[in-house]
Amino acid sequence: MIKQLLDPANMITASGLCLATVGIALTVAGFPEVGLAAALWALLADHLDGVIAKRTRGRAPETGEIGKNLDSLADLVSAGIFPALALMVVAKMSAIAVACGALLVIASALRLSYFNVFGSPGGRFIGVPTTYAVPVTAVLFLVRPELPPSLFPILFGGAIVILAILHVAPLRIPKTSGRMYFVVTAFCVLASLVLVARDTGL
Repeated sequence: MIKQLLDPANMITASGLCLATVGIALTVAGFPEVGLAAALWALLADHLDGVIAKRTRGRAPETGEIGKNLDSLADLVSAGIFPALALMVVAKMSAIAVACGALLVIASALRLSYFNVFGSPGGRFIGVPTTYAVPVTAVLFLVRPELPPSLFPILFGGAIVILAILHVAPLRIPKTSGRMYFVVTAFCVLASLVLVARDTGL
């Protein structure tokens, strides 16, 4: 099993999973902005691993299959569990926040499982990809200082519920390609820097 991580693409996927785990730990420790920054870099790893996988010559089919499943599990952690946990933390573990978080995790797992079986017919995803939850969470945290403290958990919870619905909705979403890779990369880098600076007082 360990040798599968020597594959460059799988190694990047595993790195993203580690970043998501660090993000969860930081959020639980009371540093949600820094934790979110780590999740944004996990999102970058998710975009990069696919590109590397396509360009790796002589990649064994079973390595690709393992990579596909590893990628889905990493997405579940970074784009399902992390946003859900972040909501629970900012909402101080209220019952409603836990319910909204659980809904997102279930929808994310179902969406990823469906993708692993049916793929993306016609080059389009069915349902909004789970990874969209990370930039949506980042945008909310970026505007958080402008919102009343009591309002933020409500908006965040509402966004989580909407995302959960969109994950399993019969929508056809085009894949990220071309210039959008640069847009996503720029957003993740800039947003993570702002979030870290804010949470650490730099």
